[in-house]
Amino acid sequence: MTTVADAYSRRAGEYVDLFGSMSAVHPSDRQLVETWVDGVAGPVLDAGCGPGHWTDHLVGRGHDARGIDLVPAFVERARSVYPGVPFAVGSIDRIDEPDASLGGILAWYSTIHHAPDRIGVPLAEFARTLRPGGSLLLGYFDSESTVDRFDHAVAPAYRWPAPALRAMLGDHGFEVVEQHRRTGRGHRPHGAVVARVAEH
Repeated sequence: MTTVADAYSRRAGEYVDLFGSMSAVHPSDRQLVETWVDGVAGPVLDAGCGPGHWTDHLVGRGHDARGIDLVPAFVERARSVYPGVPFAVGSIDRIDEPDASLGGILAWYSTIHHAPDRIGVPLAEFARTLRPGGSLLLGYFDSESTVDRFDHAVAPAYRWPAPALRAMLGDHGFEVVEQHRRTGRGHRPHGAVVARVAEH
């Protein structure tokens, strides 16, 4: 994923200007994330936090949240703008957290550049680091029927049909609790899934 990180690094300023604040968040996405996180018990990881606005928002709601991102420019910006919030450069493919240590993981469009034969890597890390009953909220680009590669503005990305993503999550020990879909004229369909680690 180094190529993707390099691509985001080159366009970090542009990305921050367009998407790096809560004012740029769609109201239904904000409501979804807030409802989800307020039901999470324990530490929360914003996995692929970008410029850090979501992490700060979670902390502002009283949660023990931290953010990681592969792009140093995003982490530097997040530390500068939100000095009281912990951020670190890190990969969602190798999360620096102990097994079963997290109550929740927000993966908001952070897996979109993982090809179908690679997305299992972060999903396995999410399952490893979440405690039994822990919750994952994953945002993604939705597809009607097949996994579809497309030219994202920064780097190639993938759309997933909900059943295929649900099956992939099941293969990695998750139970899907909720699925959401949002679309509108002139916009790519967006999807979100809430899943929890099965309790044994």
